[in-house]
Amino acid sequence: MKKLIIVAIALFTLNLSAAESPVKPNELLRADIVQLLGDNCPAEFNNKTCSMDVIFTINSKSEVIVLSVNAPNKITEDFIKRKLNYKKVSYKTIKEGELFLLPLKFQKS
Repeated sequence: MKKLIIVAIALFTLNLSAAESPVKPNELLRADIVQLLGDNCPAEFNNKTCSMDVIFTINSKSEVIVLSVNAPNKITEDFIKRKLNYKKVSYKTIKEGELFLLPLKFQKS
């Protein structure tokens, strides 16, 4: 029983170390994401800018799958997800499950 627990802990640790940290998307993918988002963020924000990070992946059909948005409010988070989730991009995934981290900034005009 003790060996089974040690093996389970070793496998769990190995699995955690194999998890990759998100990478920044290339310029082509970033341009596709910015185009999908458009210019108008419907959410109100107090400062002149609204910054957030979006973590997403690209599935085998070249669709964006949003995994996380650290937006300052729920309206902005929902806007980002609605604009990006399951929308096609021209980027072809090389590695299934690759995570991307995209910093975004909206500015008041």
